[in-house]
Amino acid sequence: MTHEQTHDKVNRMNELKDVLSSQELDELGRRSDWKAAWLVLCNYAITAAIFAMMALWPNPLTILLGILLLGGRQLGFGVLVHECGHGTLFTSRRLNEWVGEWLAAPPTFNNMKSYSRGHLRHHQLAGTREDPDLPNYQDYPITRERLHRKIWRDLSGKTGWRQTRGLFRSFLSFNQQQPAQREALARGLLINLLMLTIFVYLGVAWLYLIWWVALLTTNRLVSRLRQVAEHAAVPNLFDLDPRQNTRTIPAGWLDRLVFCPLGVNYHLEHHMKASVPVYNLPKMHRLLTARGYYDGMAFPRSYFQMLREVTAPV
Repeated sequence: MTHEQTHDKVNRMNELKDVLSSQELDELGRRSDWKAAWLVLCNYAITAAIFAMMALWPNPLTILLGILLLGGRQLGFGVLVHECGHGTLFTSRRLNEWVGEWLAAPPTFNNMKSYSRGHLRHHQLAGTREDPDLPNYQDYPITRERLHRKIWRDLSGKTGWRQTRGLFRSFLSFNQQQPAQREALARGLLINLLMLTIFVYLGVAWLYLIWWVALLTTNRLVSRLRQVAEHAAVPNLFDLDPRQNTRTIPAGWLDRLVFCPLGVNYHLEHHMKASVPVYNLPKMHRLLTARGYYDGMAFPRSYFQMLREVTAPV
């Protein structure tokens, strides 16, 4: 990061302090083990409820609905990895690391430490041409036809297989992996075997296959939509002001259930002050809106409205 970019970030933090009092900033940054545990419990409970729905009423409709909803819950585990990686979910570093590495990352074979290193660079370089995540959203807006092709690749499993086959290669070359990667793979294998064992014991082993179908299809779709919602077709992708390069969507309950679990939709606030826990971001959004910090900005009210804004008919 250049000296000019660092100076600009300092100015934005000072501007934020002019809008919010020191007490309010302290309250927003305060972590709560109870709120954090509730988010973890909710994601697991909703995942279990989705599995229970399919097990109790196994038919094509419930299975299709389950695959759709599981994709969002798998993203929810990713949100927990993101928060624990920032060290903002729980009050202690050790608890963030333990929950992130044992409860959040393993269900989807995630590697929290590896993810966090890359994500930190995104925060440092957002608003510049060095942002490592630019390929995910730089070419938006795109035509609706092109978006439809991307969605089809996600839902058909083509994207998921291309992104996941590296996982299988990692297992085949397990001894050649770095120690942290081997540990992440081992934790993922252990938790997934535990999941499969529970399903076999309950006589619904086919649910584990559904988990993987969702991981290869709807999870790839909701993950793409999250990336698009956060930074695609924003006012100015190469402006260091997060109000110009990042988007928040104050979504309703249906969007939160399917597309943006656990408050991940408040991404603008996250980029303005990454030390604020995800469960405090809605309050931060309301405060900044009331103080006029967002005057002149228009926030999409839903993910469907957002998709209309990032696409063109031709």
